[in-house]
Amino acid sequence: MLKQIFTNTLHLFYPAFCLGCGSDLVNKNQLLCLQCIISLPHTGFEKMPENPVEKIFRGRVNIKAAHSEFYFSKGQVIQQLIHQLKYKGNQEAGIYLGKIMADKLLAVPYFADIDYLVPLPMFPAKEFKRGYNQATIICNGMSEVMNIPVSVNNIVRRHATETQTRKHRTERWENVADSFQVNFPALLEGKHILLVDDVLTTGATLEACCLAMAAIPGISVSLATLAIASK
Repeated sequence: MLKQIFTNTLHLFYPAFCLGCGSDLVNKNQLLCLQCIISLPHTGFEKMPENPVEKIFRGRVNIKAAHSEFYFSKGQVIQQLIHQLKYKGNQEAGIYLGKIMADKLLAVPYFADIDYLVPLPMFPAKEFKRGYNQATIICNGMSEVMNIPVSVNNIVRRHATETQTRKHRTERWENVADSFQVNFPALLEGKHILLVDDVLTTGATLEACCLAMAAIPGISVSLATLAIASK
């Protein structure tokens, strides 16, 4: 009883706000209100062989499985959360979303034998400026649920690239071709890697990273992104 009174009093003076709609939350430990949680646009792709994400990469790179957890649309809750993660320093948003995606993947046989979670690398100068790689934060949340280690600094970005915004598919590919390097390929031999990023658009950057790993003996690569851009 006293604990509940203390919690209610604390909430009165230090209210928590939903990252999606800004409403006052009853439980400050939640990032989203119930309405925003219900409105999250899950794709259900994890249950679909030959899902739209896999079709994007078909014939481009050899992958075992692919998934995007949410549809991304401007002005929606997912955009708000990813914006908080990438530009507002809110790493908790990435952890939260990573856990949601991991819960879905745990029940899928295609993702049952993952050895390493690999965040899509950022160019070091850009990561230093932001303070972190948002893909690593997502992986950290996934790791808490899946109990799979996160591999960083093995696959690296060799040079800076221009922003992919407003580039069409060919320009995006030319922008990122040969951008990635594997420092210790022997550590990935015979392993199943889950390459993770925030939003999937054309897939050019993920494709380039997959190609950097293609020559590693026995490697299997799967892909997972928090969201896929709605068309």
